[in-house]
Amino acid sequence: MKVGLIINPLAGVGGAVGLKGSDGDAITVEALRRGAVPRAEERTQTMLQSLGDDVHRFQWLCADGVMGGFLLRKLAVSHSAISGVATRTSAEDTRQVTQALLREGVAVLVFAGGDGTARDILAAAGSAVPMIGVPAGVKMHSGVFATSPRSAAALLQGLLNGELVNSVTAEVRDVDEAAAREGRASSRWFGELTVPAAGGFLQHTKVGGREDEGLAVEEIVQGVCARIASLRTADEPDRPLVLGPGGTLLAIKERLMDQTGGSVKGTLLGVDVRMPDGRWVCDVMASDLLSLPGQPLLIVGLPRQQGILFGRGNQQLSAAFLRRLERPRDIVLVATRTKIKALEGRPLLLDTGDAELDRNLTGLWKILCGYDDQLFYRVEAG
Repeated sequence: MKVGLIINPLAGVGGAVGLKGSDGDAITVEALRRGAVPRAEERTQTMLQSLGDDVHRFQWLCADGVMGGFLLRKLAVSHSAISGVATRTSAEDTRQVTQALLREGVAVLVFAGGDGTARDILAAAGSAVPMIGVPAGVKMHSGVFATSPRSAAALLQGLLNGELVNSVTAEVRDVDEAAAREGRASSRWFGELTVPAAGGFLQHTKVGGREDEGLAVEEIVQGVCARIASLRTADEPDRPLVLGPGGTLLAIKERLMDQTGGSVKGTLLGVDVRMPDGRWVCDVMASDLLSLPGQPLLIVGLPRQQGILFGRGNQQLSAAFLRRLERPRDIVLVATRTKIKALEGRPLLLDTGDAELDRNLTGLWKILCGYDDQLFYRVEAG
């Protein structure tokens, strides 16, 4: 799994010396004059060492120099380095490195810093990939940070090992440091990042650690229908809606068909399509999907046992059709937590027959497993 690492080497430098933050060159210079010791590299080292031998199971990418490369070399962790800054860094360096790591296709971005660092990464990346913040700043009003470097390591291990790791959105907030130094502290909202959070069987439960799959499927159906409804706007007509095979998908098909009041029946093992004009075309072939108008929205489930996302029981979803879709905008993956747990940590695999497409589809996928409940899960080329 490709992990991007960004260290803001000056994060938190003003805290211990009473400067209420670290933003701005003047504050940094004053903090260092007062004998401040930056914390971000030390905190990142704790996170990396907490991974134990698992640290070598990730494919690390970082900027060379103080933003990551120096530390990974020091710890003898294999990595790929992009151009970086060897000494003092700026907010612009953080934004540029973030964009470069995204171009390299990282599945998750780990950054060590504070609220200012989170703001820079938000500006550069938005919610393109999940983020894990290693807390190393002073103010720390944002909700995007793990509670400690060790808990950041635990989240990474959960993603790697296929545990139930929630996908949540968290606020990026920051305070006006100049006002804080005058005794006025108020934080401002700048946006939201997608972050992993400790998971498990959090809802749809009758008893601890077990899921009522019937309730879970009903919440998935409601969640999918709400998402489809939200896509309808005056400026954008309905898109072709492609629904794959499986029991959960059949429940979604039946709910959508009931809404139209027609007598058509969905198929359990086939791929069915709701056309933009509301007509249903059921049990379609791969060639039918290639002739669909506009930009389709695909909703697909995952198999309970063999774990092949594309290329087994849904071969109507050909490589040529999948290349038309942009993830995650055009693909919604649904499954109950029980079904995900049955994979026992194995990644979902791809076998579309197109090796390049399989590589492009790898990474951390969001899985809708409730009305407003999503998990991250690894998808790899078979």
